[in-house]
Amino acid sequence: MKPLIIANWKMNPQELKEAKRLFNFVKRGIKKIKNVEIVICPPFVYLPNLLIPKTYNQSPKLGAQDVFWEEKGAFTGEISAKMLKNLGCEYVIVGHSERRKLGETDEMINKKLKAALKAKLKPILCIGETERERKEGKTFKVLKAQLKATLKNISNAKLQTSNLVLAYEPVWAIGTGNPCRPEDATKVLFFLRKFTKVPILYGGSVNSKNAKDYIKVGFDGLLVGGASLDSKEFIEIIKSVAKH
Repeated sequence: MKPLIIANWKMNPQELKEAKRLFNFVKRGIKKIKNVEIVICPPFVYLPNLLIPKTYNQSPKLGAQDVFWEEKGAFTGEISAKMLKNLGCEYVIVGHSERRKLGETDEMINKKLKAALKAKLKPILCIGETERERKEGKTFKVLKAQLKATLKNISNAKLQTSNLVLAYEPVWAIGTGNPCRPEDATKVLFFLRKFTKVPILYGGSVNSKNAKDYIKVGFDGLLVGGASLDSKEFIEIIKSVAKH
């Protein structure tokens, strides 16, 4: 598969015109790049303005930052997987650590994941350990538990035929400017490969200087946060991966 680079804009930018400017700058900057799949996950409110109606092969592709597990009903503020699919989204981030901090549990993530798969979306399942868990030597134990809980009742056969993507994002590296060293991240990669053959991304303080290093050690792509809001920096990240 082509390397996959996901941009998670989080709750940014503040205005639609800035979202369009950022998106279009990236779109122009990657026009000649064919060997990398690029996905941008903006806030929900910008999705309709960035999607090309009924076009599923647009570049960059678009995804959502979250999803709810019910298809419809009295769930104020929630958005279903079917709604995202009907809108034209291809991808959706599930289980990001910033959602966990707001109270999202493994059980909830499991239900969201099942809903995304049922709607034929491509879920990006996030897992990762905290700073405390890392210092206590619990990284592998935590990741194994997260995988077991979030993938509960989803068969290996189902996973292999789905478009699930796994993203390893050590919580202590997100937005800190202190990324997990590639030589340490690769140990986690080999550990995760024991349990699944789905594509695995790295996320956590990714920038244009270290991006290619994670691809070199075997990751299938990157989940980029803060750096994706700097259009020039994000394009440099993409170019560095494309040259690898």
